[in-house]
Amino acid sequence: MNVKKLIVPIICLGLITFVAINHNKIVTYATNFFTNKQDLIILSGNEYTKNTDYKFVQRSKDYTPLSYQDVLNIFYSIIDNHWETFTFYCPNEYKSCEKDIAELSKSSVTLSNINNFVHPYNSFTNIKTSIDSRGEVIVKVSYLYSKEQISYINSEIDKILSETYDSTKSTKENLESIHDYIVNNTSYDVDYKKNKDKYTYTAYGALKYHLATCNGYTDLMAIILSKLNINNYKIAYNPVGDTNEEGHVWNAVYLDNKWLHLDLTWDDPVGDGQNYLYHKYFLVTTDEMMEADAGEVQVTEHNYDKYIYQEY
Repeated sequence: MNVKKLIVPIICLGLITFVAINHNKIVTYATNFFTNKQDLIILSGNEYTKNTDYKFVQRSKDYTPLSYQDVLNIFYSIIDNHWETFTFYCPNEYKSCEKDIAELSKSSVTLSNINNFVHPYNSFTNIKTSIDSRGEVIVKVSYLYSKEQISYINSEIDKILSETYDSTKSTKENLESIHDYIVNNTSYDVDYKKNKDKYTYTAYGALKYHLATCNGYTDLMAIILSKLNINNYKIAYNPVGDTNEEGHVWNAVYLDNKWLHLDLTWDDPVGDGQNYLYHKYFLVTTDEMMEADAGEVQVTEHNYDKYIYQEY
């Protein structure tokens, strides 16, 4: 018997058998490969996922984008859910999909603004996006807060609330007590560029070292607001163009059926060595904030983008 003559028929029979057994899988894979209609793996978010719709970004119901708004929503949902890696696909009918994603990935300002709508514990420090020739988009995210820092912050916040929160008082009264506690126990970090190891741009630094930049003040208040089930996000001013101005961030708070501003940083001004406690920027309307900005010290850091923060 010539064994060599039997090899080809045996291989062919094996291939036919394999195809017959895996026919559905092969057809599905081939269809997905050529049509970009792959099945997505959608996991649940973590315990800090807000899962809230805003006017600028909303929760993704379908992770197949058909517009730039869909792309914004997908990135918002990825960050809000605290997914470290997520894969989705550009459909053939969305012609500018890859271009839009590439432009968004390069826009640190837009990504930073999206970041402001999620819980601080789910805010990112870095996002890397890759797109292959088939339109497969892989998003990898690095997050700001470590588990150890979150545990420390939660423990400290419990202590703060035990000292400040009174169930017999109104929400506004309790928020004023919390506002005053943070201002009285925190100083603005004028040397923040030298204090990177103290994380003063986070709630951790504000509580651990009692030093904070505007980000630290705002994150701490945002975490407390969320713990009290008060709808909130962070609102920011980002200088555009060639300017020496620095950005600024403060709290947006939904209370009594309206959105109000709360700026702890400007209620804790850096002065002549004395400790100040103001309420100029405590739960104020936009008009009231602009009026406060027009005082002796002209404040320009509240020129937020009204297209992004449309609640105002």
